[in-house]
Amino acid sequence: MGLVITNNVPSLTGQHNLTRTSGALAKSLERLSSGLKINRGADGPAALVISEQQRAQIAGLQQAIENAGKAVSLVQTAEGALNEINRLLLKARSLALDSANAGVNDSDALAANQAEIKNILETIDRIAKNTQFGTKKILDGSAGVLGTPDDTDVTFLRATSDTASGTYAVVITTQGERATITAGTAQTSVLANDETLTINGVNIVLNAGMTRAQVQARINEYSGQTGVVAEDDSVTNKTVLRTVAFGSAASITVQSNRAAANDSSGFGTAVQTDTGVNVAGTIGGVAASGQGNVLTATSGAARGLSIAIGVDSTTFNVKTVTGAQGNVVVTDNSLQFQIGPNSNQTAKVAISRVSTSALGLGVAGSQFANLSDIDIRTTSGANDAIKVIDQAIDDITNLRGLLGAFQQNTLEATANNLRTTLENTVNAESVIRDTDFAEEVANFTKYQVLLQTGISVLANANQIPQLVLALLGR
Repeated sequence: MGLVITNNVPSLTGQHNLTRTSGALAKSLERLSSGLKINRGADGPAALVISEQQRAQIAGLQQAIENAGKAVSLVQTAEGALNEINRLLLKARSLALDSANAGVNDSDALAANQAEIKNILETIDRIAKNTQFGTKKILDGSAGVLGTPDDTDVTFLRATSDTASGTYAVVITTQGERATITAGTAQTSVLANDETLTINGVNIVLNAGMTRAQVQARINEYSGQTGVVAEDDSVTNKTVLRTVAFGSAASITVQSNRAAANDSSGFGTAVQTDTGVNVAGTIGGVAASGQGNVLTATSGAARGLSIAIGVDSTTFNVKTVTGAQGNVVVTDNSLQFQIGPNSNQTAKVAISRVSTSALGLGVAGSQFANLSDIDIRTTSGANDAIKVIDQAIDDITNLRGLLGAFQQNTLEATANNLRTTLENTVNAESVIRDTDFAEEVANFTKYQVLLQTGISVLANANQIPQLVLALLGR
């Protein structure tokens, strides 16, 4: 190439390479100072897309791990309350066993035991009502499967995780009945003599001069021991005895020491007995199991749904209503936890209502429909109460087992897996985006040397036009 002045191509070449070196050095400095080799889309478009997706996953994984931790805290709050209910039930069972020891207990001791039982049941209901995580109540049934009847004669008691959401028609085919006995003779005048009426093994002394209303009031004073209530048939002027409880486990045995007459209680000296009848019917068109006045679906979509059937007031409160009783709408309000980094990666658990009216349901051969009904002032009541309390303990321990399994096998296992996934995802994102300082420092050193060399070479290139002066000087 000839010597020229106007266009110094070697200088342009030196400037071009120096600009490239300067840019590479600046980029190397940026990577070293930021710690990232991908700082903008131009640094690696495909790598940036993958990296940002992984960053979203990392943020999601971190939040999912935190969510699982919060869920564990909620479950442990519920389990702690259930543990206390369990302890109270064990105390109640001991009291029932004490009352069943009829040979050493008098009526005062039995009444004291029943008073303590009542306090225990009130405490259980209080725990069920007030236990909450933050402001969310977790044991009152609002965190489980709920049922809403549209008929006032039907009361929702409980549903389980087996109960599918939906609307279920309730039809009563056999009325539940209390045991009932009506006096054979109407008492139309005051008692002529003192009389002893024995009801379910309890002797009730009736004093001469008592009216029919006073006789009934005296019988009702002993309802806690006999499980029997006296009512008046205003049409026939006869006294009607009925059990408090419904079903085949409820019975009455009555006998008087005076012959039936219009100036006696009217029951006579012959022993009279009667036994109640369990309710029968269908829930959602499928035959359900009846115990007392409680109907429980044991199969079909409504499985686990328990309802109490109301009383037909036209039958001296002796029978339940019959026929179609509207619908029960079941909704699943199970607690749902977001335990994954992406949409719909959730887990849920239903926490059943643990009030006394929802525990100890469907105990065969018991005169009590649920835990709230137990009365241990009689030997039979104490023995039946033990059965109901045992069922209530099973209900609570099963729920505790369910929550424990959910915590261990779902929440904690998922959190452990999420931590492993987080570690690997962070590692993958680091490979794509983080600066390799060993490599980058070597590049930085290279570019520093190239920059210094480029500046020196450019200076020399800029001296080439001056060589023409040597020619002009000659």
